[in-house]
Amino acid sequence: MAVVLLAAAIVPVATAATPAPARVQASAEEFGLAISRASIRSGPAIVELVNYGEDDHDLALRRLARGARTYRIGIVHPGGTDDLEARLRPGSYRLWCTLAGHRARGMAATLIVLR
Repeated sequence: MAVVLLAAAIVPVATAATPAPARVQASAEEFGLAISRASIRSGPAIVELVNYGEDDHDLALRRLARGARTYRIGIVHPGGTDDLEARLRPGSYRLWCTLAGHRARGMAATLIVLR
């Protein structure tokens, strides 16, 4: 009986590395909104809203461009968090709490998305 040995070369396969999403955290409390960084790179992103306050808060995010889409995180109760995943294009984005009177009282921030 003949034994046949087969040798297989193990060659690493090159894979296109997909970048991890850029991350930014928006911290909300009465009545302020602070973001963890002033800018992120364009492409996939995760925006997290953390509510450190005693009131409910939400978050809207829109690029300052005609016809731009508005992204939203729904109401986050005190002590809670929520996030959204989106593909962000380069530009300036405005973030704000949409609950009555919150934006006017200072719950807004600007995020720059770089190329």
